Amino acid sequence: MSYILSIDQGTTSSRAILFDADMQIVASAQQEFPQHFPASGWVEHDPEDIWQTVLGTCRDAIAKAGVSADQIKGIGITNQRETTVLWDRATGRAIHNAIVWQDRRTAELCARLKDAGHEAQVSATTGLLLDPYFSGTKVKWILDHIEGARDMDLAFGTIDSFLIWRLTGGKVHATDATNAARTLLFDIHTGAWSTEMCALLDVPMSLLPDVRDCAADYGTTDLFGATIPILGVAGDQQAATIGQACFQPGMLKSTYGTGCFALLNTGDVAVASQNRLLTTIAYQLDGTRTYALEGSIFIAGAVVQWLRDGLGIIESAAQSGTLAQDADPAQHVIIVPAFTGLGAPYWNPDCRGAIYGLTRSTGPAELSRAALDSVAFQTRDLLEAMQADWSASAQTVLRVDGGMATSDWTMQRLADILGAPVDRPAMVETTALGAAWLAGMRAGVYPDQAGFAERWHLERRFTPENTRAERDAAYAQWSKAVAATLSV
Repeated sequence: MSYILSIDQGTTSSRAILFDADMQIVASAQQEFPQHFPASGWVEHDPEDIWQTVLGTCRDAIAKAGVSADQIKGIGITNQRETTVLWDRATGRAIHNAIVWQDRRTAELCARLKDAGHEAQVSATTGLLLDPYFSGTKVKWILDHIEGARDMDLAFGTIDSFLIWRLTGGKVHATDATNAARTLLFDIHTGAWSTEMCALLDVPMSLLPDVRDCAADYGTTDLFGATIPILGVAGDQQAATIGQACFQPGMLKSTYGTGCFALLNTGDVAVASQNRLLTTIAYQLDGTRTYALEGSIFIAGAVVQWLRDGLGIIESAAQSGTLAQDADPAQHVIIVPAFTGLGAPYWNPDCRGAIYGLTRSTGPAELSRAALDSVAFQTRDLLEAMQADWSASAQTVLRVDGGMATSDWTMQRLADILGAPVDRPAMVETTALGAAWLAGMRAGVYPDQAGFAERWHLERRFTPENTRAERDAAYAQWSKAVAATLSV
């Protein structure tokens, strides 16, 4: 038997999943790691925590499966995007904690660059906006704030690149096109690092990794008992797009994890958004780039975590859906979860969360419904922007994955607010599957795109059960609440 090991390195935990030759899960392991909040709006990870949890979960998954390491024909890596690490090439040690994608410390720098009129050039080159979300300003911050950093022999990488360096013993400093496209430093049209963007952000090009296809040779590792090639890499949202087999223009997926990220395949056309969406690389295979429009929501599952950990009104995430079903339909409570600002299509890093419509009888049920509704409303924001940017998306069915997608109530509510079908696949581990398919396809274990797409199976379709007038009225209340939040 042949196996593929998928490393899924996320924002709050690292996971390793071993897939067999039929792309079925054989074993998995997961370890959480600490989050660090050194100042308001700052979010960091210790890179050593990430590294140790990746090593531990890989070894655990292999041990659970009871397979020999030489049966593993390839490793695929998918990772939290934009999170930034700089390390000393001689020692492999990071010179600062990883600055996480959620971190907002460079908001002032982004504002200065916008005021200086640079955002149009940035968008035209990278497909992105000037926002603290992306890696480039994080790199500059580390270089500017760590004494002597600019005199060191350093390497920069997103988490995939850091893991590749460690797995290969420092032999390979590389990333894939999807992760490179999230840095503010990469020209998505030429497929190369941009000298202009590096100069704008004062980032030396000597720090940057080699950029390769999503399915490519990323070296080998000997850390698991045999020499295993690393053959697939993609940022988590692109890996989910691949895992959902969204290979045709017009296909759309949305992943509901800590945040929510919707990607619309636009084929070989890099659509320039007029509605504050991102233009990004969906995947790159055989040197050919496939593009996507992306909408990024910073707070999705995190709003349910807030109900649990911040307010203490639920004991588990699953309880939110049960409570929401019992909410008083006469109450119209709206939560705008701008805990770290608002992402697409608003891109306001400074606004903060708000609750509207509270009454004396508002309780845990109403707050739970409002929290879940906020995810659906934000998704509708993204879909409306996508339809305005690219009319071919008007009739798109939404394929969903991530932790929140397992809730029937939440997915039905999503369909009702969108007024569109929502498809949940039989294989819910789409992110890890996407990374595994890249590696397995490169290794000759898995089929090509067409063969992989044929294996995608629907578990359940959710269709709207309300009227257009009802969902439009609810969405109008949401839009009014967002406008009020942005005006504060």
